Amino acid sequence: MAPKTGVIHEKKLFSEELGGEMTILVYLPSVYSPLYKYHLIIAQDGHDYFRLGRIGRQVEDLLSKREIDRSIIIGVPYQNVKERREMYHPEGSKFASYKRFIANELIPYADSEYPTYEVGYGRTLIGDSLGATVSLMTALDYPNMFGNVIMQSPYVDHHVLEAVSRSDDMKNISIYHQIGEKETDVHTTDGQILDFTAPNLELKQLIEQKQSEYYYETFDGDHKWTYWQPLITPALKKML
Repeated sequence: MAPKTGVIHEKKLFSEELGGEMTILVYLPSVYSPLYKYHLIIAQDGHDYFRLGRIGRQVEDLLSKREIDRSIIIGVPYQNVKERREMYHPEGSKFASYKRFIANELIPYADSEYPTYEVGYGRTLIGDSLGATVSLMTALDYPNMFGNVIMQSPYVDHHVLEAVSRSDDMKNISIYHQIGEKETDVHTTDGQILDFTAPNLELKQLIEQKQSEYYYETFDGDHKWTYWQPLITPALKKML
């Protein structure tokens, strides 16, 4: 028997914060019913998480085994690499606006359209690389709105470290942090070659001083979906 699959709905949402129309992808699992409440998973790099990460299939499998809470996934795609950097990078021109879009526009939309829990512990932000960075930074800005963050190989710079250092509310956020042991020469979209491992270790040490609900793991690989994809399932099991 073929495994059950849910349905992905493409929606358009006009964003005042970003000054334009945003496309979002909503995954409703095969067992979806409006009679029940659902955990909300928000994935940056929406197309990548569905196509390369196969997050829908992984959530479906976990639900069939009753290993996670009932969940809906909302993927937020990016239009192009340049736009992605402007929205996800701490120095991007749309970074602050994108965080406000997630908190002030996407969450109210999701809560009005679907039977979500409407509390911080019922929401998880997930992202890879810069998508992980903006996920963490959004949760730091809105710690009562987002209770869980899954970071896959986040880009870490002084902006991120300073934000974590300044935060007095990290005890409200559970964090799952993954980084590859071979991410020492990552080729970024702006033409740089960066060491991701050392800054991530610094971030780990800083987070450990801040709160207890923190899970850190390394994997034998580099900055690729080849390694991120199979790590989604254990992260979701732990957080949901």
